[in-house]
Order: sequence, then C-alpha cells, then structure tokens
Amino acid sequence: MMKKKTLAVADIYVPVKRRQTLDPKKVDTIAESMLAKGQETPILVREDGNRFVLVEGLHRLEACRALGEKTVFAYLVQARLY
Repeated sequence: MMKKKTLAVADIYVPVKRRQTLDPKKVDTIAESMLAKGQETPILVREDGNRFVLVEGLHRLEACRALGEKTVFAYLVQARLY
C-alpha cells in the first residue's frame, strides 16, 4: 500500500541515470500546468535511510523546483534496488 506524504523537495535524491533523461521543455509545460491546476499527480519515492530516492516523476519534481516550491506531494513505494 502506498502512503501519500508531503515531502521537502530538498530531501529527495535524484539518481544520476534519472537526471540524464531530463527534458527542459517538458519541465516548462508541467510547471505551467501546475500554476494553473496545482500538482495533480504525486511523484513516487522510496525511503533510503534519512533521505528519499526518486522512483518516478522527475519532470514533476523539477517543475516544483522551477516554481520555487519547498514541498512536493509524493507516494512512498517499495521499490527494488538496482
């Protein structure tokens, strides 16, 4: 079962492989949507000690950062380590 939480953007670690897939145009589009409607879909993260690791939602997370948001809605999930 996934638990929905509000997390600090600064507490979310983005793995290097995930960062390489970032599309700035997509971030801008999502940021515009968030300004109009708010964050509709939470990101997915897993716990790793004292931090959270991004599983899904890189563009949504980066849109929050671009808008200057301090928090983001997220679901805590169980994900395998690779």
